[in-house]
Amino acid sequence: MAQYAKNTSVSSELSRLEIEKILIRYGAENFAYATTSGRAMIGFSMFDRQVKFILPLPEKSEFSLTATGRTRTENSQYEAWEQACRQRWRALKLVIQAKLEAVECGISVFEDEFMSNIVLPGGQTVGDFMKPQIEAAYISGKVPALLPQF
Repeated sequence: MAQYAKNTSVSSELSRLEIEKILIRYGAENFAYATTSGRAMIGFSMFDRQVKFILPLPEKSEFSLTATGRTRTENSQYEAWEQACRQRWRALKLVIQAKLEAVECGISVFEDEFMSNIVLPGGQTVGDFMKPQIEAAYISGKVPALLPQF
């Protein structure tokens, strides 16, 4: 299967900047960015909602060998890792831009497009909150109550 932007030369930093420009163009504000080993986060506010995307990034150690099993030099390993990171940032840009355009032209509504990434008052995203409940519903065959029992 082909991987979007697999051979992009656009830096991760430029993709992040492009994402921010796209978000501004569609009316977002209050931006946040963070990185840690193995992931990056981009957050923003829009339509009175806070939104957070966690971008999984590969570990450099994943690129110690070539596709044929040969050991890479440290420089070659870094370049392969950097390429994989650039690809993921381009893919995130594509996803966010497509969601915003779908909302802008009336194909969808903001909450539907960004529901999984909307941050709830406790800091957890809707997706993080719902995934275990969805799994439990499929295992048990029962839909959980919409509101917790008091």
